[in-house]
Formats: sequence, C-alpha cells, structure tokens
Amino acid sequence: MLYWVMKYVLLGPLIKLWCRPKVEGAHNVPDSGGAILVSNHVAVADSFLMPLKLPRRVTFLAKREYFTGKGLKGALKRYFFSGVGQVPIDRSSGAAAQAALDTGIRLLNEGRLLGIYPEGTRSPDGRLYKGKTGVARMALEANVPVVPVITIGTEKVNPIGTKLWRPHRVRIIVGEPLDFSRYEGMAGDRFAERSITDEIMYSLMELSGQEYVDVYAERAKDDIAESGRVISKRERQAARSTGGGKSAGDGKSTGGDRMPESKAG
Repeated sequence: MLYWVMKYVLLGPLIKLWCRPKVEGAHNVPDSGGAILVSNHVAVADSFLMPLKLPRRVTFLAKREYFTGKGLKGALKRYFFSGVGQVPIDRSSGAAAQAALDTGIRLLNEGRLLGIYPEGTRSPDGRLYKGKTGVARMALEANVPVVPVITIGTEKVNPIGTKLWRPHRVRIIVGEPLDFSRYEGMAGDRFAERSITDEIMYSLMELSGQEYVDVYAERAKDDIAESGRVISKRERQAARSTGGGKSAGDGKSTGGDRMPESKAG
C-alpha cells in the first residue's frame, strides 16, 4: 500500500511535474510474472523515474546502509526506501553477495518485477561500464525474461554530487525482452553467464547510445580518484606483465579494449 501511495499521491505527482517523464515501449514489460528490468545507471534519480511510468510495481535490491540508520533520520530513510520499493541487501562479502542473489531469485519466483543495474553502481562519468554476472545467474535460476530499460536525462536532474534535483525532461525507453533460452540449464557456468551479461550490456549500449568501457564501474571510480582517468583492461594487463602497478598517463579517460558481445555463446 505504501508503494502506491508514494507513487500516486505523495511523491509521483511532484516528480512528474518536475521531470515530465515520457516512456516508450512500456508494452515490452510483461503484464504478470517474474521478470528482470536491467537498466543503465547514471543518477540516483533513476530508481525513482524508471518505475514511475510503468504500471507494475518495480522492486530494487538496495544496499543495506539505506536501512540501518539510527534515530529519527534513520527511521525516515527506512520508511522512504521501503515505500519506493527497495529491499535491503548486504554486499560486504562473498557470502553476502550470494545471499543477495538468493534474495533476487526468491523475489522473481514470487512473480515480482525486479529492477537491476548490472553495472553494480552508478557510472562515474556517464559512460556504460562492464556488467556483473549476478543478473545472468538470477535470470537462469528463476527462468524469467530480461527486459532492457534505459533512462535519458536523469544525469541532468540529479548530477553526481548534488542533493537537490533540477527540472529536466526525462525519457525512459523499454526495449524488447532478450531471449536466453539457449542457455537453459547452464546456471553456474561462468562462460554462459558472462556471455549473457555481455549481451545485456550490448543491448543497453544500443538503446542508450552510451560509450562502452570494458572495466567495472567500481574500479573505474578508483582509477579516476587516483589518476584522473579510467585505466583500460589492456593497460592493466601490460602493467602486470612488466611487473608494474597501474599505468599512468595524461589526457582524457580511455575506454576498454573491446565491445560487449552482441550474440555471444
């Protein structure tokens, strides 16, 4: 009940007025049953704008820290994030990561519509980064469709480092469901899961027009913090082969050394 009150009474009308979101391809979202919505992630606002124009409730897996605050502020945050459809998960260890996967699979088996950012975190510079294979594991284990969704303009509404939103029109584009039936029964096969994940990222790249970088976004954030640019996979391999650390260099960020596979496997 709280989710729908937030969406249609308390929060949704204000966001619609502020961002004037427009959705294309909403018919590609299944009317019922479990499904995964995979999306690019350029701003915190993505988690609010993307579900706003879809008729079904979207559940996101959110980091546990959003739900563990103390005092009145902590209670309000828990109330708010629960109200907008987020479920807390622990991402601090390998065991925690498996527990997060199990939570996602359980929600899908319950018939939920699960929103996932395969990059694992927000893009540090608006580009599209390498996807993590957890989304593929969930899709195979729960045997559910995967639907690519992109948001355009949220980085203008909620630029990195800002707390107050700015008015800007947002577009939401829902692509056609991706068919991974050829991988049936291959959950746990790391090559199959990487192929599926690369295909998902290729689809997001095509829909969004973003530049693809073959580096995990978390690592890219570390690179930018330390050297001011993203270190490509090829540079990392060269540094390791010569016994060095991270390669240095001047100029703008360099991308990865390959594109995600369009039809791998």
